[in-house]
Amino acid sequence: MQSVPVVDKNQRPLMPTTAQRAERWIKSGKATPFWKRGVFCVRLNVEPSSRFTQPIAVGIDPGSKREAFTVKSATRTYLNMQTHAVDWVKAAEEASTNMRRARRFRKTPCRKPRFNRKRGGIPPSTKARWQWKLRICHWLTKLFPVIAFVVEDIKAKTFKNGRKWNIMFSPLEVGKKWFYSELERIAILHTLQGHETAELRSQLGLKKSKQKLSDKFEAHCVDSWVLANWYTEGHDKPDNTQLIVIIPLRFHRRQLHRFQPGKGAIRSPYGGTISEGFKRGGIARHPKYGIVYIGGASKGRVSLHSLETGKRLTQNAKPSDTKFLSFNSWRFYVPAEQVGG
Repeated sequence: MQSVPVVDKNQRPLMPTTAQRAERWIKSGKATPFWKRGVFCVRLNVEPSSRFTQPIAVGIDPGSKREAFTVKSATRTYLNMQTHAVDWVKAAEEASTNMRRARRFRKTPCRKPRFNRKRGGIPPSTKARWQWKLRICHWLTKLFPVIAFVVEDIKAKTFKNGRKWNIMFSPLEVGKKWFYSELERIAILHTLQGHETAELRSQLGLKKSKQKLSDKFEAHCVDSWVLANWYTEGHDKPDNTQLIVIIPLRFHRRQLHRFQPGKGAIRSPYGGTISEGFKRGGIARHPKYGIVYIGGASKGRVSLHSLETGKRLTQNAKPSDTKFLSFNSWRFYVPAEQVGG
């Protein structure tokens, strides 16, 4: 990322700066570097020369498997992100339900069946998807002085088996309305229909790739950029097509043991978010494996995973050799074709 987010001593976001200027600030002691969920930032140790901020908007292109976010002002595109959607909750809830029902048939005391209070008003899988988008938005407002969100409004099917049914019965519509209400508490909210996004893209001569799962700007970020540019204006073509890919980490916070018993019909412990004093998912530095994120723990050692692939690099790292850098709940990487650029 070419721009570096800047915050003041009270963690209030200011206008981003260039990497070169941030480096000079750090060397002179004017600023302190830190990581915020995987993004390099600087915190000013002195009063900023100006608190003027340009209007910055976040364009959001929702999707079923991939989603895109662009942070942009009239003069510059600060950040493009492509994120993976949270798509495992439905299967996890089904497995949890089956295990809960199975416990009722064991020869042990158990509670009586009662209404599933976990659900609330929104299905768990739907709420998890929209909560993931909201977490990204909250994170961005802590890095940039965002004043508006522009979202491509997605629609649910209102015809089923040849019959029209109430649109408000759709989990997608319920989740979307909840997401919009939460965004309006943070900043100004604008929504554009899909055909309006396509028209804006066509007017600028931009094309969207059909390779929806690729890590390219044209796959999804082109739409989020168009949405942000619709609000801020200032460009007739993208000035920054670099992006970072963010993938949410899956945590088993409340699972006490494994679903299937091991030897001797014993269910080994499983779940939790602390590994030998480290927060799981947190970014750390290891002398052998470099920048990694923290996984599980066993016998006083921790496992370390690759930020790019999620592959476990080792499960035998000493906590004393691991330097914790930042709390984190997702893994991220820069696409390979951009690393050398």
